[in-house]
Amino acid sequence: MATWIESPVVQMPASKTLDRPAGSPIVQMPVPQQRQLEDPLSHLPCSIIVEYHKGDAIYNQQMPPANLHLVIDGKVKVCRLAPDGRQVVVDIYQPDEFFGESAFIGGENHHAEIAMAIEDTRVMSWGISEIEEISSRRPRLAIALVQLLVQRSMEFGSRIESFSVDNIARRLARALLRFSDRLGQPGANGGVQMIPFTHELLSQYVGTSREIVTQYMNQFRRLGFLRYSRRGIMLDREAMTRWLQKDSASVSAKQ
Repeated sequence: MATWIESPVVQMPASKTLDRPAGSPIVQMPVPQQRQLEDPLSHLPCSIIVEYHKGDAIYNQQMPPANLHLVIDGKVKVCRLAPDGRQVVVDIYQPDEFFGESAFIGGENHHAEIAMAIEDTRVMSWGISEIEEISSRRPRLAIALVQLLVQRSMEFGSRIESFSVDNIARRLARALLRFSDRLGQPGANGGVQMIPFTHELLSQYVGTSREIVTQYMNQFRRLGFLRYSRRGIMLDREAMTRWLQKDSASVSAKQ
């Protein structure tokens, strides 16, 4: 039978554990350096490329995700179905970006996820069992995928924070700034040119109705923050950022 032996409790003087002598310097812990990110593509072999036309489903409820996908050309919208049937946009993915990572989990939850081409798109795919087999031979691939998922988790955390503290106008402004940073191209007069996101898509991203998005898009246009048409959206990032900072500061002052 095992015998438990109680060790004596040693109490350290409070002055040696909590108190800092007067005049002694404050020791600051070094800030961890940012780790170099691994590129998953450097560890993956080329695979079959499939072409999709605008509006085609890459996976949906009837065809659940079973592969990890990479956008070669075009853009892909990934969204989830709410219990009431509404779509909630997770993100828009462009060339050299991965999507479909929910296939690593499987189960019932990933049946609610949909990936759709929002323009003519080409996609390269790898089966999950193939990814697992390659990772066993190339552990750096696993590190690269973990880093990718951590980055996305941090971005989703910022988005959840915005849902908690921002009203719809500020959420829409943050969405436009994020899309312009990720998906935009330099335009005239220092603006950023984006593809013509529909008001329906923007409403699915910020969590409101299409009519309310149209109301605020018209307000932003009157303020000179953007111009939009069927050809695309031209955003004045500096003006939008200044408005967002000023509006956030006024809200904080009222609280």
